[in-house]
Amino acid sequence: MLVNLNDVLKKAQKGKYAVGLFNTTDSDMLQGVIEAAEEMNSPVIIGTAEILLPYGELKLIAPSMIEAAKRSKVPVVVHYDHGLTFDRCIEALKLGFSSVMFDASQNDYETNIASTAEIVKIAHAFGASVEGEIGHVGNAMDSSEDNIDMYTTPEEAEMFINSTGVDALAVAIGTAHGVYKKKPMLNIERLKKIRERVDTPLVLHGGSGLSDEDFRNTVREGIAKVNIFTDLCLAGDRATADGKERGIGYLETRNLKVAYIKEEVKKKIRLFGSENMA
Repeated sequence: MLVNLNDVLKKAQKGKYAVGLFNTTDSDMLQGVIEAAEEMNSPVIIGTAEILLPYGELKLIAPSMIEAAKRSKVPVVVHYDHGLTFDRCIEALKLGFSSVMFDASQNDYETNIASTAEIVKIAHAFGASVEGEIGHVGNAMDSSEDNIDMYTTPEEAEMFINSTGVDALAVAIGTAHGVYKKKPMLNIERLKKIRERVDTPLVLHGGSGLSDEDFRNTVREGIAKVNIFTDLCLAGDRATADGKERGIGYLETRNLKVAYIKEEVKKKIRLFGSENMA
């Protein structure tokens, strides 16, 4: 069933588990994620991000994602992740996405608040939820970001939520997007202080590559949504390599990709604690 973030994250926050967002840029990923969620009886969030549109145009993939969500036996949020432009966020809402993330975190604080608040008004009129971001979740491949404290502060988080009305908030506590060059150092104490200050569900970006302990610690201390994409790509890469080694054809390799991606998603569902929470 198609739902929005409010339908799944409030329950997750209360139950002290997290719901995974798995970006699905093609039917291989989409099938793997939905099948995993149904087999595990878990709510799930599927989506794509503005930076991923060159690998799967929005108008092409949106109908499949939305129909898959509607047909699913479990709650499925269709989420437009890291929307960087107003026009693309509105396009996603018009196409039927039940949630959007408007990422204006690269702008100054006041601009971030003003632009996010505007998206919130529009998205709520569509019946969709909105995720915002405060702080800076970097790029794991960019060494220039080492030792730069761009973490979210509790005061910023509280003011941002009160000023924008977002339904979920992505916080920066030391994670990064992409493949980590070295073990990330998460600031769990900062997360705890943010959680104590606000009641809005919190989101962890840059989840791929974290240790099981990292995931358990962040979920325990208040993360209700975890974003995963790179790990799905790596699972697909392994399937492609194995298919070549076995000498099987394109279609068989495609099904192998679905199987590998599904197993990766099931692993994350167990780790996040959302199994049987649908």
